[in-house]
This record gives sequence, structure tokens and C-alpha cells, in this order.
Amino acid sequence: MSSGTENTDTTNESDSDGGHCSTADSDGEVAEEIAIVSFGRKLDTAEEIKAEIGDRYEAIDIVEYHGDVFEEHWGEYDCFIGLMASGIAMRKTAHLLDDKWDDPAICVVDEELTWAIPITGGHHGANQVAQDLATMGAVPAMTTASEAAGKQGVESKAKAMDAHVVNGDSTVKTNLAVLDDELGPVARLDGPKAVLVGDDVTVLKRNKDDGVVLGTGSVSGASKDAFLAAWEQALERTDYDFDDVEFVGTATRKEDEAGLLEAAQELDLGVVAFDKETLLANEGPTPSKSKELIGWPGVSEAAAIAGGAEQELVLEKISYENEVTVAIGR
Repeated sequence: MSSGTENTDTTNESDSDGGHCSTADSDGEVAEEIAIVSFGRKLDTAEEIKAEIGDRYEAIDIVEYHGDVFEEHWGEYDCFIGLMASGIAMRKTAHLLDDKWDDPAICVVDEELTWAIPITGGHHGANQVAQDLATMGAVPAMTTASEAAGKQGVESKAKAMDAHVVNGDSTVKTNLAVLDDELGPVARLDGPKAVLVGDDVTVLKRNKDDGVVLGTGSVSGASKDAFLAAWEQALERTDYDFDDVEFVGTATRKEDEAGLLEAAQELDLGVVAFDKETLLANEGPTPSKSKELIGWPGVSEAAAIAGGAEQELVLEKISYENEVTVAIGR
């Protein structure tokens, strides 16, 4: 979906190593059904928005504005894109707002597509939509605390790991810990197991029972197409396909590779970037020159092992066009 960078980390129960994550969207509860609410004179712009980002959502409808339009359609959509001044959207929805976990998200954008401003539900679809509107030139003006500080909250971590938040009230405390750099890594607990937690522990639940991790390394400047081709080639050597991928794993020194982020965005996959210590603790069997030269182990195998729930390799490292390396873990 979008191109924003997200920070997270992941470990198994006994690990304390870290990493962080980048993905195309900013929430564990993503927006899938969108309504673009537009004045009649702006319907052409609404059609442009639908044409540009429509394939990233299950449904996008265009609804012409009238005084009770939000009230009439409240609860029908995950997010409203208000093609209007923010003051109009705020006045017409304020009396409808009840609970941030249930209310639809609202993101307003001006007719010139200069600014995309989430005004409610930033972590529940509005930031995601703002980032998608950025592909049309709009500047996403996100004011949620974690994003404003250049950090990503637990909702972002959930999305990156293809999971969702179970106990939403806990995120008040855990996101404050994110802001203070005190949250620590996400522990992966595999059951059957009983876990007793307090109200300052956010529980994330996987959206699917099992999956694989695409461990990925590359030369600097590798293209989006190279990453896509490498991942496809690797999966073809296994019994898995892209629907089975939980996320892409890489190294923190590779987290800003444009081609990697663009490829992940195209496939709507999160990208978890592991730090050096985590990768060294999960080094794979294939020798790598990078350890000799710069002290880092081979990225693809170590990231695949570190990210997998079972911490085992399904496919050892393969290389594509001497640009991208891929290993698959579970």
C-alpha cells in the first residue's frame, strides 16, 4: 500500500535481541472499505483519487456531499476521505464520534492534493490513506504522537508482522513506552501456552496460523524488479507462495533500500529490519564474505531464521542476478 517506514522488532520468547520494521501501512486494523466524500464540483478529483489508489482497497465509493452525508453513511466504511476543508469534516462528524476502536477513520484532502490530513483514526486507517495519497503528491500531515516523533506504535508493529491488536486499551501505555524507547522487542510466544498479562502489555495475534519469512540481502541500489523476481524465484523452489509470506526480513543497514521498500509496497508486505546482534545470533549455514569484510553475517539467511516462528530455514540462500539474495524461514 503506502511507502512509509515503520519500526518494530521481533524475537522468540527467550530472546532479547531487537530490530525494527518498515511496511506499507501504519496499523494492525487496516482500512479496506473507503468512501470519498466530495462536493459536486470536485467529483473529477474524487475520480482521480479512486483511479490512483482504488486497487489498494477492497472497495472505494464516491459519495456526493450533503449536510447529513457522514451521519447517513456512518458505520458503512472503515475510512472517509473528505475532499473538503478539515473544519467541515470536523463539524459534521464531531457528534458521531464515540470510541476510537469503533469509529471510522477520517482523512481530509484539498482539491489540489497538496495536503492529506488524518483528523481521526490515524492508527486505524487515516494515516494509511494519507500515505497512499502521498503517491499523488499530497503531503501526509500525520500528528499521531509516534509518527510525529519519527517512531511507530504497536499498531504499526502488528501490521508489519501480519497481526492485529487484541486488547486495544493497552496501547496507551505501550505506545508511550515506544516514545520513550522503553518498549523492547516483540516476544513471539507459540502455544499451547497460558500467559498472564497486565494492562500495560499489548497482545498481538497473528492473522494466519503459519507462514514464512523472506530473508533478503542486496547490493546497494538493487531495483524493485530485481527484488520481486528474486522473491518469486525463491518461493518457486518451495511449496509456498506470496500469500504465505508473513513479512520480509533484512538488516538495519538495508532498511532504506528504495527497491526493497517499493517491492514490498507492491505486494503489501511489511519489512522487518534486524540489527547486527540479532543477525549474528541467528547466523545461517552459508558462508558470507560480509562477515569478513564488515562484521555482519549473511543477511538473507540470518533474517529468515530470526524472523521465523520456528527459527528454521525452508530454503538456504539463493542469489538473483548478483543483486539480491533470498532465503526463506519459518
